[in-house]
Amino acid sequence: MRFLLDVNVWVALFDDAHVFSEQANELIETPGLRIATCPLVENGVIRAMNSPSYGRRGAVGIRQVRTRLQQACHELDHEFWPDDVSLRDDGRVDFDRIHGHRQVTDVYLLALAVAHGGCLVTFDQGVPVSAVRGATARHVRTL
Repeated sequence: MRFLLDVNVWVALFDDAHVFSEQANELIETPGLRIATCPLVENGVIRAMNSPSYGRRGAVGIRQVRTRLQQACHELDHEFWPDDVSLRDDGRVDFDRIHGHRQVTDVYLLALAVAHGGCLVTFDQGVPVSAVRGATARHVRTL
């Protein structure tokens, strides 16, 4: 199964000072690991790490984060998934099971992972698996 790493997992991989850096690096060192990215995640990593208020040192640098993302995807067994799932599709998402704006991106990424036969990897404890039709516990891995 291919793992779609969410933005926070990538940030933890790239920032050794991140509170979950150790868990993210342990995952990446898993033999035979197959990962995926999508435009939403790639853009989110570059954006998050370049916020003026990022960490104690501030923005990392747009080109620097992009280069690290390119290198990681090149070195790992990586597949790019287009953002080809829509939250408008009632066949994919049950909006009655989403309980707030903070779950929207998690639900989208989980729906994308399910559509591609993969698994969402996140630090978030509250990903509402029941909000994505066809999703089971095997479709989410919480670090």
